Amino acid sequence: MKSLGLVAKWFLGLGMAAICWGAFLYARPAQNFVGESSRIVFFHVPQAWVSTLAFFVAAWYSWRYLKTRRIEDDEAASAAARLGFLFCVLATVTGSIFARVMWNSYWNWDPRETSIVLLLLVYGAYLGLRGALEDPERRATLSAAYALVAVVTVPFLTFAVPRMYQSLHPDTVINVRGKVEMSSDIRLIFFSSMVAFMGLFYWMWNLDRRVSRIVRERAGSVA
Repeated sequence: MKSLGLVAKWFLGLGMAAICWGAFLYARPAQNFVGESSRIVFFHVPQAWVSTLAFFVAAWYSWRYLKTRRIEDDEAASAAARLGFLFCVLATVTGSIFARVMWNSYWNWDPRETSIVLLLLVYGAYLGLRGALEDPERRATLSAAYALVAVVTVPFLTFAVPRMYQSLHPDTVINVRGKVEMSSDIRLIFFSSMVAFMGLFYWMWNLDRRVSRIVRERAGSVA
């Protein structure tokens, strides 16, 4: 298992390196973008997607915790929520850089920019709730309940709100025409990056869970 994990880590590292190479040296700049700004899409969109995925993972394990009361489920939910928040911050930063190039301002209060700020506030409150409660069982229970309520806002803020108002944002991958309008080189790097970032999330999530388990076991042995 250790050798398999080592191979997977090397494969993930090489894959991310290949994505970086392809994003800047293989794929051509997309049309209707300023200069080379389209290249940031290879990182920005996967980060946003992974943050959404992570929040749903957090909700799933929160539901499992409320059903089973297994501390491992709470740790899995917490790890997913933290990583979701991290990737959401990265998506916000890369989106702001893109906005500066395209629209001469880091922030324009575009519907997508506004919705991602609201999402950060929702899950920032989740992290604040966990940090404010000392009793492990009470922290896990209240956090799980909050995560199940919070996840309801994710599809609304991520998919619905940005499409309800006129936006400066370029067409999304799934647009009103129902087509993926990308050249073959851009499509290859884009979807490879989506897979690579999901692999990165999975690796980081498992690593966080292992660390939480070790800390818990050491605390139990000391007690």
